[in-house]
Amino acid sequence: MYRKNLSLSECEIKLDDAGATFEGYASVFGGTDSYGDTIEPGAFTGTLRTYGAPKMFFNHASWELPIGAWKEAQEDERGLRVRGEFTPGNRMAEDVRAALRHGTVDGLSIGFYLKSGDFKEQEGGGRVIKRVSRLVEVSVVTFPADGAARVDLDSVKSELDEIETVRDFERFLRDAGGLSKGLVAALTTRAKVVFGRGDPGEAPDAKAMRELHQQMARLAQRVGADHH
Repeated sequence: MYRKNLSLSECEIKLDDAGATFEGYASVFGGTDSYGDTIEPGAFTGTLRTYGAPKMFFNHASWELPIGAWKEAQEDERGLRVRGEFTPGNRMAEDVRAALRHGTVDGLSIGFYLKSGDFKEQEGGGRVIKRVSRLVEVSVVTFPADGAARVDLDSVKSELDEIETVRDFERFLRDAGGLSKGLVAALTTRAKVVFGRGDPGEAPDAKAMRELHQQMARLAQRVGADHH
């Protein structure tokens, strides 16, 4: 799952007087983020029409209960504007609300899927994202987002199929965060296909394949040790 963060100055979070509801921008159009990506206007229109509003979590903790609900999610001339409501009686929601009011939480972050054809690679690196296939969640986050968030294997199977080049592989590892043992196995299988084929115009590199096998084996051992 890809993630994009907005700092407090960009997302313009505003709380109501009671602090139970808030609104802000989860994504801003036209800018270039740290990955060199730019999201164009209209990118969220299809996913919002098909799937409705995303889920709300804190720091992308999708294995936990949502901390609230996004009551509105729609595009305007600036970006993707969302209006949310914290779940009454949810302890985490109360903590996040307090952090927002105190200013110790910095922003919003979107979690989404892309497919081939949703974006165009730029010559200098990065992508122009014309369409988001599915906006899964918008999290209230500290900045940067929690690097220890785990990605469940079932949630990324479709994204593994979208890995077509070495650049895609590198971006997946960078965005995924923590990796489960099952995900490492699936990723290794996909990587062998990608590196065996090489990037367009390049022949398969036997040495690179051996190094990949060694690196992924070490990664699998480390993940296995972390889960014992």
